[in-house]
Amino acid sequence: MMPIPVHIAEKLLRLAGGEQLPASQLKYGIVTDLINDDIIHRRMAGRTQSMLYVTDPNALDHWLFQRLGINSLAAYIAAQKREGANRADLIAVANDSKSKRTRTYKGFLVNSYEAVECLLDGAHFIVYPAKGTFQFIYDFEHFVPGADVTIVGIENMLNFSRVGEHHSLFEGRKVLFICRYPQEQSGDIMKWLLSIPNPYLHFGDYDFAGINIYLTEYKKHLGERASFYIPPNFETLLANFGNSRLYDQQSLSKTPIKEENVKVLIAMLHHYKKGLEQEALLIR
Repeated sequence: MMPIPVHIAEKLLRLAGGEQLPASQLKYGIVTDLINDDIIHRRMAGRTQSMLYVTDPNALDHWLFQRLGINSLAAYIAAQKREGANRADLIAVANDSKSKRTRTYKGFLVNSYEAVECLLDGAHFIVYPAKGTFQFIYDFEHFVPGADVTIVGIENMLNFSRVGEHHSLFEGRKVLFICRYPQEQSGDIMKWLLSIPNPYLHFGDYDFAGINIYLTEYKKHLGERASFYIPPNFETLLANFGNSRLYDQQSLSKTPIKEENVKVLIAMLHHYKKGLEQEALLIR
């Protein structure tokens, strides 16, 4: 099966070139993923129409390469349009060894407000960055946290940089914080999460985009090991600091939802007709 139909690929190429296109012209699952991953952005144009645009063509390029193996949208489109082209031709374009990038930058950031014992390549290793710094795990294939550690995935860099201010939220747990940015490193995070048995707690934005990210990037792959964190005073925060724009301009994916606290969260978002950005928890 082709990862992207030619008409969608052509529109993505136009977005990469600086054009803005109506969202109604790009109704496709991969486009939704790109929006959820903040690669494609949305702005309202009038009361009902929304326009899509790309601010960083390189980020789009990296996303397509890492997720779908597409090295060049232009070459991919040309291969699809070529008379007699078959699936093998498209695979060849997507995986052309002469043009494929070699990844030298891999891994992800970790943070903690207390010492977290881990193993790195079989040796004892402590995650406990000095204030104002993070630690970067390059050899993540051999990075193993203690069995009693809960992995907390933070969606926003500001919250990730100030994990000490969230200490009371995770009282009684040994937690290791990871960050999904830089965005091109998110694939490494999932590979690592799938290789360890530790529970995963998603700590992100409280809006439809944040829920979509959780469901499609984490819950889908981790199953019962993953859960969505909602603070005890969330409803008060939503009522006082919620943003109606987040509710009006976002939509929930059609991914089935079984997690009860996520259902409760969605009900509250509908009730107040607001979303809440994660940064609000820094002023709670």
